[in-house]
Amino acid sequence: MSAYPELTREIEESPEGPEVAAFFDLDRTLIAGFSAVEFVRDGARRGQYGPAELFELLMAAASFQLGTIGFSAFLLGSARSLRGTSENELRETGERIFRDSIASRIHPEARAIVEAHRWRGHTIAVVSSATRYQVEPVARELGIEHVLASELEIRGGIVTGEVIHPTCYGEGKAIAARSLLARGMPIDFEQSYFYTDSDEDLPLLDAVGNPRPTNPNGNLAKIAARRGWPAFRFTHRSRPTLSEVVRTGLAIGSLAPSLLIGLPAAYLTGDWQRAVNLAASTWGELATALAGIEVRVTGEQHLWSHRPAVFIFNHQSGLDMLLICKLLRRDFVGIGKKELQANPIFGPIMSLAGTVFVDRFNHEKAIEALGPAIDALRKGISLAIAPEGTRTTTPHPTRFKKGAFFMAMQAGVPIVPIVIRNTLDALPKHWVFVRPTTIDVEVLPPIDTSDWTRQTLDERVDEIHDRYVEILGNPPTGRV
Repeated sequence: MSAYPELTREIEESPEGPEVAAFFDLDRTLIAGFSAVEFVRDGARRGQYGPAELFELLMAAASFQLGTIGFSAFLLGSARSLRGTSENELRETGERIFRDSIASRIHPEARAIVEAHRWRGHTIAVVSSATRYQVEPVARELGIEHVLASELEIRGGIVTGEVIHPTCYGEGKAIAARSLLARGMPIDFEQSYFYTDSDEDLPLLDAVGNPRPTNPNGNLAKIAARRGWPAFRFTHRSRPTLSEVVRTGLAIGSLAPSLLIGLPAAYLTGDWQRAVNLAASTWGELATALAGIEVRVTGEQHLWSHRPAVFIFNHQSGLDMLLICKLLRRDFVGIGKKELQANPIFGPIMSLAGTVFVDRFNHEKAIEALGPAIDALRKGISLAIAPEGTRTTTPHPTRFKKGAFFMAMQAGVPIVPIVIRNTLDALPKHWVFVRPTTIDVEVLPPIDTSDWTRQTLDERVDEIHDRYVEILGNPPTGRV
């Protein structure tokens, strides 16, 4: 089922097929805030703008805000600050800014709505006044095929400082949306949807049968109320609620009592592993409850059917370690990057729990550090490791490193893949406060490694990685 059924129920009951289109604005609709701000900040930090270019850009922005120039003139002023820049450089800049700051700003509610439309086979497009260098990385991340954006004039691969008219603003958005008809797409606008935050987009809102104001500005909110249009408001990640601040503090604070619960067991039995087991399982249950995290697990039986094992998981969030404690509960140790050992809170605790720290930047030391982990497997202790090596900013898994698979092969134990779908909804990279949500986890059947060899290792790793890509590209199992 959808993580946001109140937002997607209507879509799930709508007609199927590409005749229904779902148009999305970018800024404050698909993402929190304005993408242009990130581009200007990046350019200023990197010294991209000289005094003349920066003055021209600021004057254009101020004039547009004051209403003395229209959007086309504003975009022209912005384009002139980019005069002489290669299109390849613009694309590379857009990709880098997306990875560094914009990816984590994608609204999880918007992601769910896009997915719901895709599930119904609808035609999906971003229709934005921003340039395609701002839009395309977001569209690709969300699996949106059509990008309708304002276009800069490019000659010989170089920005001329001019723009192509009409720009994708106001009536221009409606013109851009109708251009899909000219491409042979049989869109029925009366059945279609448009999601936007701005009253400046009224021409396209009026053109569709299902206008959906999303995080609407003041004027659009008034218009929506007057016309009876349903309005959506998404939680703004940069402004955590008091409840989220308190929940996050309690979840982190629950680590201390969880450890204290384990100490008597170690003292009375002389078994340190029993203390670690009790602390890990207690913290996993207590902290997720306090943070407001519900975990839905498919294939839970595979967590216990073959132990010891190497449990691998895709790494999206700082919450993943907590989820692994909740899922595995006992008789496991983690593999972590060496930098975590220096963390004043989690470093000592992870060391006491037997975590094996690996230097990601020194291959020889990393291989050497895996020795104790292989010994632990042979003694009946499972391993938990993220083969990507670091957190991603999107749900899509990056390339898997071979260490986890090599250890399983050497110790003769199975690989158990754990696919975590949406911890980004709760705590994306670079964010501090946890947002209550439901996280879907799919545990795949154990994979026998007894016939693996060094020669076939790369092929085996690629097969498992492809399985993650397949699962994370599809709706959760059991969805209705």
